[in-house]
Amino acid sequence: QLQLVESGGGLVQPGGSLRLSCAASGFTLDYYAIGWFRQAPGKEPEREGVSCISSSSGGSTNYADSVKGRFTISRDNAKNAVYLQMNSLKPEDTAVYYCAAAGPAVQAICVPEIYDYWGQGTQVTVSS
Repeated sequence: QLQLVESGGGLVQPGGSLRLSCAASGFTLDYYAIGWFRQAPGKEPEREGVSCISSSSGGSTNYADSVKGRFTISRDNAKNAVYLQMNSLKPEDTAVYYCAAAGPAVQAICVPEIYDYWGQGTQVTVSS
């Protein structure tokens, strides 16, 4: 069974950092593009593309303008996982964050409609 599981969310003060993890079971992530999306309170069912990374053969990344310079997406193929390092967090980053997989062999396109597999989400709350 193909499954994605997010972890690493929590409550953090403005200016703080979190690292989200997306672990896969049942398939190998490096053949897939992986996206991080978020759903802010009161904006359901809209999911905003935060950051995406192509399959390992592509080697490209993509970021929403609102997170450029603060968030970094990366892969660890040995651990079959993708990470989202989030620095300088702001209250407007508060949302449920989801990872998703598309492919195999898809470029780093942060459009939720092309993603086939989704995790259950992890809550990130930025508040003082």
